[in-house]
Amino acid sequence: MQRAVKIRLLPTKEQEILFWKSAGTARWAYNYFLTANEQAYKEGRRITDGEVRKYITNVLKKTTHTWLKEVGSNVMKQGVKDANLALQRYIKGISGKPKFKSRRKSKISFYVNYESLVRRPNGFQGEKLGVVKTATALPKLPKGRKYANPHISFDGKHWYLSVSYEVEQKKVELTGESVGIDLGVKELAVVSNQDASRTKFYKNINKSAKVRRLEKKLRRAQRKASRKLEANSKSRDKNHRPIWKRPLRECRNIQRQNKAIRLLHKKLTDIRNNHLHQITAEIVKTKPSQIVMEDLNVKGMMKNKHLSKAIAKQKFYEFKRQMKYKAEMYGIKVVEADRFYASSKTCSHCGHIKKDLKLSDRTYVCPVCGAKLDRDLNAAINLANYKTA
Repeated sequence: MQRAVKIRLLPTKEQEILFWKSAGTARWAYNYFLTANEQAYKEGRRITDGEVRKYITNVLKKTTHTWLKEVGSNVMKQGVKDANLALQRYIKGISGKPKFKSRRKSKISFYVNYESLVRRPNGFQGEKLGVVKTATALPKLPKGRKYANPHISFDGKHWYLSVSYEVEQKKVELTGESVGIDLGVKELAVVSNQDASRTKFYKNINKSAKVRRLEKKLRRAQRKASRKLEANSKSRDKNHRPIWKRPLRECRNIQRQNKAIRLLHKKLTDIRNNHLHQITAEIVKTKPSQIVMEDLNVKGMMKNKHLSKAIAKQKFYEFKRQMKYKAEMYGIKVVEADRFYASSKTCSHCGHIKKDLKLSDRTYVCPVCGAKLDRDLNAAINLANYKTA
């Protein structure tokens, strides 16, 4: 099975400049393919990513775009491949239409040739990058094995190397239990086994004092940035877009404030992701034979204007992603219950379905058997007892 690892880099100033050039090249190649594809579509013909890569390598790289020689050749090739993959996903209806990557908003990332990537005692050696030092050593691989899909990315503060590699599945003795996990907003997760003898409530980290303090600091920083932008705006054009007194790239105070906002966003994201990692690891280490979760319609839930922000902060998709790959390492089966399974409305004691249960009813009271327990705990017990077809 494949396992991924993300390692912080310690580049020199020269290497960091090369990183920025490589990221810019990857973004340019992505946008170039989308432009070429749109032009070909208007002319009634098709174009492949191989044709675009050959044209860039044989024509542009030798004439008008000689700056492509400064970075690894695979950076451009992978940028074109990524754009083609995004386009194919759109054609198949898997995802939306690919958009052009913005210099300000797109993720800063580029590909490193896996064939030339070599592990070193204090880092790694990559194509045209030299030996890049890392904060922690890369995992050792057996002779003849290669790291898969290596990428270097920037999160607003540090550079990271992400690689995946093949590992053997851990051989552990499972308990034979089935565990149900109910995700929510009040509590992040309520976990229970089939007879509710072992239950645990995992708190919502967004309600903690530390996160609330950082969110308050973020709101203040955003208001400060808004005032700076307003002071630099002299009027608006016919499309209601601001006309700046000075170009924003020359406004150092605005750039500094935007950087402070990005770092606050990063800190909040790191806290939430770390909280998810701690919870998913703790659940998996109990070694149940089966984990059952709901197939939540998060897109539909986000349409509720009163709860959308709270739901987005909970990162339900990331929770499921982490749970699935960690459970796979232990050989634990992960089941997603049917989206229309009434886990909250069904009594975990007698099976009666309470159709008039409201979202505001936080305690489940069964009108048949008189059972009284927390709504989310009731749902977790039902999920633990969920029978697959």
